[in-house]
Amino acid sequence: MTDPLFRRILIANRGEIACRVMRTLRAMGIESIAVYHAADAVSAHVAMADHSVEITGDTPVSAHLDAAQIIAVAKAAGADAVHPGYGFLSENAEFARAVEAAGLTFIGPDARAIALMGDKISSREFAAANGVAVAPSVTATDDFDAFVEQAAGIGFPLLIKASAGGGGKGMSIVRSADQLEPAARIATSEALRYFGDGRIYAETYLERPRHIEVQVLGDGNGGVIHLFERECSIQRRFQKIIEEAPAARLAPQLREAICAAAVRLAEVAHYRNAGTVEFILGADGRFFFLEMNTRLQVEHPVTEMITGIDLVQAQIQIAAGKGLPCAQADVAVHGHAIECRICAEDPERDFLPETGAISVLDVPHATWLRFESALNAGQKVTADFDPMLAKLVAHGADRAEAIDRSIAALEALDLLGVKTNIDYLARSIDHPAFRDGQLHTGFVGEHAEALAPAPPDPTQRAILLAAAALGLKPLHDAVTGTPEPYAEMGGWRN
Repeated sequence: MTDPLFRRILIANRGEIACRVMRTLRAMGIESIAVYHAADAVSAHVAMADHSVEITGDTPVSAHLDAAQIIAVAKAAGADAVHPGYGFLSENAEFARAVEAAGLTFIGPDARAIALMGDKISSREFAAANGVAVAPSVTATDDFDAFVEQAAGIGFPLLIKASAGGGGKGMSIVRSADQLEPAARIATSEALRYFGDGRIYAETYLERPRHIEVQVLGDGNGGVIHLFERECSIQRRFQKIIEEAPAARLAPQLREAICAAAVRLAEVAHYRNAGTVEFILGADGRFFFLEMNTRLQVEHPVTEMITGIDLVQAQIQIAAGKGLPCAQADVAVHGHAIECRICAEDPERDFLPETGAISVLDVPHATWLRFESALNAGQKVTADFDPMLAKLVAHGADRAEAIDRSIAALEALDLLGVKTNIDYLARSIDHPAFRDGQLHTGFVGEHAEALAPAPPDPTQRAILLAAAALGLKPLHDAVTGTPEPYAEMGGWRN
């Protein structure tokens, strides 16, 4: 762009989302500033940035949560604005307020909206007051016994949740009165440990619910558009692993009602920038407001692939005062997209996180495929950050083609050196119930036996390992410890 909206933007994040934002900044003619902890010094987002600055902290996470340090770095590096990505400080109202107070633009909603909608309790109260249905619930007070009694009065099953929570922390399903008190105490403890906020609430739990969310964009003056919905029902431990857009088997009238509810909520909140309104959908067609994420979502690429709208670019344009990128009538769905979250974890051991070093990374390429990551061969995968390594996003003319393309891409992806859920994702998408759109948040547990890998054949395993060691030079060098300079000579043999 000949006249960029900002000259230089600091990305207060790391990894694949930092790289994702940088790609749009580069296309818009805007310089990028990366921040990194020493543990990330040789990572892809540092190499990709126009400028990079080291931040310090006792741990890599604490460094990325140091709002004062990040703002100081932004000002010293000549940034005009700060993009928070997702996670870390992205939904921290005080951070957004401090960025603006420092004379910089925060690329996201204002602090008022983050505080209102980022808190699960206040957002539910706001939604209910403005005609958006919420599930019957009760909020914990200092009188713990009264909370337990009132929660039991709603009826079982119940879902216990942390008000400031996310990622499944401080969340549990309670099916009987004897489980309620211990579950509530555990939820309070987890909420304090993970979020520094022990407030919890209990709400009606719908059996076999679907998790449907709507992407919205607001201009801050009451103007809001939606970019249709995403299906996020395939989860493990309350955390999403497969998302798609649009949602499968959703009746047109129900789709219209859910999207309209999301827009109405954002309108009355005078919401600015990108946000996601999340709903729980019952088998009977009832849907209830869950929460609003006041940031860019991990799964935003599926929306981009079916609408053709660059959400990061839209965020930047809105933050610069240029308004919404288009009118609602201009937003249309083209085909279907599926995102798979590739994580360093072991599905056979309850998805426990894994660590290691990436010895081989070979990514398939196609016009219908996006592979979002910040990975390099040789990179160490540690316990310092979330186990999500990358996102594989496939687009098709319809859902069936998107499924077939996702499976083909997962099977063609080589990521060795650390155990991942790649094969598990392929089995999940290929399951008949998934193909048929029979989705709900208990899908993983219900089909656990069918999704487990077949027992390995010892002879076949030995043959495959030998072939890999002989045929893949990086793996051969890693296994045998081939010394320099021979490891750099290439794949020739004499």
